[in-house]
Amino acid sequence: MPDIQIKTLNSSPETCAMLSEMLVETVANGGSVSFMHPLPLQTADAFWRSSLASADRGDRIVLGAFDGERLVATVTLLLDLPPNQPHRAEIAKMMTRLSHRRRGIATALLHAAERMAIARGRWLLVLDTAEEEGAAGFYERLGFTLTGLIPDYALKPHGGLTGTLIYWKRLREAVPA
Repeated sequence: MPDIQIKTLNSSPETCAMLSEMLVETVANGGSVSFMHPLPLQTADAFWRSSLASADRGDRIVLGAFDGERLVATVTLLLDLPPNQPHRAEIAKMMTRLSHRRRGIATALLHAAERMAIARGRWLLVLDTAEEEGAAGFYERLGFTLTGLIPDYALKPHGGLTGTLIYWKRLREAVPA
């Protein structure tokens, strides 16, 4: 893995611009991350401004992996869940630039998110990924367990339906209530 630094991201205009550029690239290349192609940069920017404002409030954590000054991957840890779920968090918006895939960066980023979840008392993680061209193998190699498939869950960025796979991972054993 190259010399990658993982940082908690802030709501600066520079950070938002880098995240927006990565989101547009991801969607253009078929990444199923809730947006359709073509994704206007302004739409990506509005999403990240809102997401980073939520992070500023402590409702989520947005992590970034940097190769030098360049943001090359990101993942979000959603923390703002209902009162009966204080023990869990959700992994969302896991993206790695095409130029930096298959180098261990996403693995390092996900492990950092797991450590942050544990530090906040969140020991159960959940996530979903597209059935077609998603990252199922990646998540399974990192210990996530497939719960099931919801068919025809979402549109693919370039059109057509895809199912969604739901995964979970315990970061430690449950404590009886």
